[in-house]
Amino acid sequence: MPQDPMDFEWSYWVEWGRERILWLLAGHLLVSQMSRLLVEKYKPWCLMVYGMAACWLLLGIKGFAVILLHAAISFAVAQFQLSLLSWLCSLILLATLRIPAVEETKRRWYDTENEYYLLLFTVSVRCLFCTSFSLEYCWHAPSQKSSHSFPWMLAYVFYYPTFHNGPLVNFDEFSKQMRRQEAFSVKTNLIILIVGIIRIFFWWCLAELMIHLMYIHALYSSALPLESASYWALGGLALAQVLFFYVKYLVLYGVPGLLLQMDGLKPPALPCCVSLMHSFTKMWRSFDVGLHRFLVRYIYVPMGGSQSSLLGTLLSTALTFAFVSYWHGGQSYLWYWGALNWLGVIVEYGTKRILSISVIQDLI
Repeated sequence: MPQDPMDFEWSYWVEWGRERILWLLAGHLLVSQMSRLLVEKYKPWCLMVYGMAACWLLLGIKGFAVILLHAAISFAVAQFQLSLLSWLCSLILLATLRIPAVEETKRRWYDTENEYYLLLFTVSVRCLFCTSFSLEYCWHAPSQKSSHSFPWMLAYVFYYPTFHNGPLVNFDEFSKQMRRQEAFSVKTNLIILIVGIIRIFFWWCLAELMIHLMYIHALYSSALPLESASYWALGGLALAQVLFFYVKYLVLYGVPGLLLQMDGLKPPALPCCVSLMHSFTKMWRSFDVGLHRFLVRYIYVPMGGSQSSLLGTLLSTALTFAFVSYWHGGQSYLWYWGALNWLGVIVEYGTKRILSISVIQDLI
């Protein structure tokens, strides 16, 4: 039975996974386990060299040079230790991805559109990693200088399991865990690997069943069946779509998460099932945990967050969602999506504040 071809993201990453990425991830696993077994002290540098080689192999020398250039520029700007300047640098680097002349130049580097999109997705995710390192560099104490060097930035930026699509791991978490040396057990790691592969294979089979049998995205791409459907049917389609999105990211984040575990790191928690969520706030906290930690640490809290005035909270939340919309591409529908999510979070926050008033609690 033919599959629903309208979900670009799933088809794209499954195709790349089968062709090369899974093989490169298997190579990373081999290098990681050998370095943990034989040269634990040099594990970060072994993985850095492997990640750079994998990047060169997959994206070519020009793609590799773009990512290296982004890292070098971010590191150079971070030397001023001004958070605002590092943020400005990150936003400018992101903006260069959407300049038509630059896009056309990069397209000419590759034979297929898929190869160009792989570079685009990879550089977009690397921009977040460069931002995390730059801001941690701005905040670090002089005693932490050795763990905030350019080689450590390269080890972080070229760490292969999270290279193309995440999940996002902040630099402070990555460096602490990567520098920690602990007992290595081949038997324990083998059990973790086997159990992890079984779970991911189950999620992959479930996603493939949904995309071969339900045709959710094909229905959404045509106005006629949507116009004739009842409200109950539309609600069911919406639920089916977000459930597929959830299962899809169990696979897309489950694979790199398993490799993080094998490397002795703690991956961000996998997405929480959308059927268990009843609020915008919980959705943002529990679905993409790595992105949520990034947004809270580098945007929401520095702007004041919930500890500031009502206006400050509104502003810090708005800036957080504005960055999410811009990073995802900045198209008009993404600004609407970000604004609606911001509104949902603000309504929940306001309702919680009202319900915390003692008079209201007494009435309840």
